[in-house]
Amino acid sequence: MPDEMLNLPVIPLRGLTILPGTTVHFDVSRKQSIAAANEAVTTGEKLFVVTQKDPVVDAPGFDDVYKVGTVVEVKQLNKMPDRIVRVMVEAKERGIIHSYNEENSCIKGDIEIIKEPDEKITQVREIALLRELKDELALYDGINHELTPVGIKNIDNQESLSGTMLQIIMRIRMDFKTKQKYLEANTLLERYEVILSFFSIENEISQVKAEIIEKVKTNIDKNQREHILREQMRVIRDELGENDATSDIDEMIEKTKKLNADDEIKEKILKEIKRLRMSAGNPADSNVLRNYIETMLDMPWNNCTEENQNVEDAEKILNRDHYGLTDVKERMLEFLSVRVLTKDKGESPIVCLVGPPGTGKTSIARSIAEALNKKYVRICLGGVTDESEIRGHRKTYVGAMPGRIATAIRQANTANPLILLDEIDKLGQSIHGDPAAAMLEVLDSEQNSKFRDNYLEVPLDLSKVMFIATANDLSTVPRPLLDRMEIVEVSSYTDNEKFHIAKEHLIQKELEQNGLKRSQLTISDEAINKIIKYYTKEAGVRSLDRTIAKICRKAAKIIVGKEKKSIKVTSKNITKYLGKEKFRQDEANEKNEIGIVRGLAWTSVGGDTLQIEVNTMPGKGILVLTGNLGDVMKESAQIALSYAKSVAKEYGVDSKFFKENDIHMHIPEGAVPKDGPSAGITMSTAIVSAIANIPVDRYLAMTGEVTLRGKVLPIGGLKEKLLAAKDAGMKKVLVPVKNKTDVEEFSTEITDRLKIVYVSEMTEVLKQALVK
Repeated sequence: MPDEMLNLPVIPLRGLTILPGTTVHFDVSRKQSIAAANEAVTTGEKLFVVTQKDPVVDAPGFDDVYKVGTVVEVKQLNKMPDRIVRVMVEAKERGIIHSYNEENSCIKGDIEIIKEPDEKITQVREIALLRELKDELALYDGINHELTPVGIKNIDNQESLSGTMLQIIMRIRMDFKTKQKYLEANTLLERYEVILSFFSIENEISQVKAEIIEKVKTNIDKNQREHILREQMRVIRDELGENDATSDIDEMIEKTKKLNADDEIKEKILKEIKRLRMSAGNPADSNVLRNYIETMLDMPWNNCTEENQNVEDAEKILNRDHYGLTDVKERMLEFLSVRVLTKDKGESPIVCLVGPPGTGKTSIARSIAEALNKKYVRICLGGVTDESEIRGHRKTYVGAMPGRIATAIRQANTANPLILLDEIDKLGQSIHGDPAAAMLEVLDSEQNSKFRDNYLEVPLDLSKVMFIATANDLSTVPRPLLDRMEIVEVSSYTDNEKFHIAKEHLIQKELEQNGLKRSQLTISDEAINKIIKYYTKEAGVRSLDRTIAKICRKAAKIIVGKEKKSIKVTSKNITKYLGKEKFRQDEANEKNEIGIVRGLAWTSVGGDTLQIEVNTMPGKGILVLTGNLGDVMKESAQIALSYAKSVAKEYGVDSKFFKENDIHMHIPEGAVPKDGPSAGITMSTAIVSAIANIPVDRYLAMTGEVTLRGKVLPIGGLKEKLLAAKDAGMKKVLVPVKNKTDVEEFSTEITDRLKIVYVSEMTEVLKQALVK
């Protein structure tokens, strides 16, 4: 235990080190520090101040402060505004803190007083050390000019080395860590080394800075000389008649003056033209500047095309080119109506068309552009992984160019085109940034009036642009980006819609593309329906289009070979042109069976039916799942089994049954991956049917998610599922009651010949499904 140990209030200081022999004032605001100062004044005892290692720490512990500090005597306390207290102290001696605890709302510690050693230094050595120290100080102050005349006088008046060092450290701006090293030094020579080391490092840094400044000045003089020489070269060229570049520049200036753009943009172009004039003789700079200026002059800026104001004409164009797509057409006609009423002041909509491939999302955008009399530009975003593709590259880079948005507007040559952002859900990410994040500003109507392309370097107004995005799957689109777009779903086509599209659009298009006349090739209605049902299986009409094209090519070959002058394709001779049928329609089972239930699924190419099969066999109570099921579907099977166990007694099944028998669930077409929660009620019904030995209605299909307590939750893709059930010959479909509003929006063509039963509990499902 040290000889002299005091228990004193403690104040941790931020970025301040107090040295013995000095009088200092500082501000405290922490409650513990104020309490420590008050206790020192009240009790008349001394105070221990110690520096924090990190000034940012708000509640420092024992390990957050240095161990060596200063014992001080409080001379004055003043209350300041904002609950701050100003403390004036006189530093007495150094101390080491051994403990650190809170007492009476203030921090107190056990302080060991450090006894200063009795040092003897010869007069000659002291004079030598003083001279070296003052030489370094003079060099430092000659560069930084920190000392006042009074400060210099006070330092010169000091006769001892210790007094001189104390005056220096009080008057020179040193960081608290250097002062802490000085405080921790035990001998005069150790303290001297701390100060001398500080001056040596600072003087060396100042010398390096001076060298850098001198080099920069030399380079500036060199550039100035090059500029004078270039000017002389320009004058010589003018004398020789080599003034083509000058005439180009004059032409650029004239174009800039006539440009329909804001003053800020014109000033920027003129500034770059001036730089181009000065860069004569430097081909690299000239090419970069020339390309930039030409790009800026090619941009339409404030030039807009006049939009169609006739709603009836627009509606005719949309109906002429596309069958169905009622929601999309309605939204565009609403926009046009608002523009008419607001006299072109309404905001352009930012719409995202979501649906399976081949449903006309891209082609409807082209028709919308024609209907509204807007220039149409398509930007394909599939596979874009570089943010610079959207925002552009800095023009100083080799091969720099504007981003795709600015390029599209330049291509359209108007400030109010329709830009199609195709496949926005296929945007990627890489080390070059996230293009989806760059699209946030493009698609934000509050910000895009000041969109900044890195290449253009001036604001580009996108508020007049109509953006239409397309996507197949919204799950891959970031949530903030999704929030900026109005989602319009483009659902699968029904067989009737496909029939009309084929008859009214596709057949005529393929006849023209293959050089055939209507009199040379006719396809009967029965043949079209057969193509739709047995040769294509998709949500859109792309495969249907290709299949019709195949018939046209076969017909063209026959006609060119002079085998026939005209051809009629019917449902009976269609195999001659297309070969055997590629797809089979699902059909109802021959009889009601135990453990077999028809489920409904949504796929990227439309709806489909899934036959879920369950068998029970002697075993150890294991649930076996086969059919390439995903994690969500496996969880649904576990929930279905738990529900079946909970209701087993109601169907006369002993609880021992589940311990003595295994349950095997299989979903055919094992090579096809399957996932999703919507088969929950189907799985539950299949298990209950199998364990209770009760058959299921073969003309019944169902869809819905199930909870552990037997609640039926809503699902998606209902339109496609109902179409699949209808094609499979189902007569009754069980649908979650919360999907009733969806069904009410469907046309009668979808629900015709289907009895829709709404269910909310598994008891209702089993009542409808099980045939007793």
